[in-house]
Amino acid sequence: MPVEIVGPPVNVRGGRVDPVLLRKRAARMLACIGHSKSELSIALVDDSEMRVLNRDWRKKDRPTDVLSFSLLEGEGVDLPGALMGDVVVSVETAASQASSRHRGLDEEVARLVIHGVLHIVGFDHEDASEAREMRREQRRLWREACSEA
Repeated sequence: MPVEIVGPPVNVRGGRVDPVLLRKRAARMLACIGHSKSELSIALVDDSEMRVLNRDWRKKDRPTDVLSFSLLEGEGVDLPGALMGDVVVSVETAASQASSRHRGLDEEVARLVIHGVLHIVGFDHEDASEAREMRREQRRLWREACSEA
């Protein structure tokens, strides 16, 4: 299975993430970036769990919308298998962002997964040039992998 969604369903005001749609979109994302044979783990969590992860991994004691953990670089690069990494999405934060951006929850979560996947494969947004390139790739992936799903 190329995409695994882990964790119990997180119900939030504004709905619940459709795991079938998310899995379909994520598989298309992987194909669009040349990783159709790779595997991706997506964890849907609440803000309290995200806060702990953000504090422990980034030293920021607050929830965030998405975190990614790559196995394509760093310590995980030598591990056997097709798993490219993990994307963790706070469904609570995604719901809040979806509301303020006038989007559905499934769309916002898919956009956050795109962002996380791009970090896994090496994109960043530390400077203006990198940020432009990453935004361009995010738009491409949305159009090609998610807009018709």
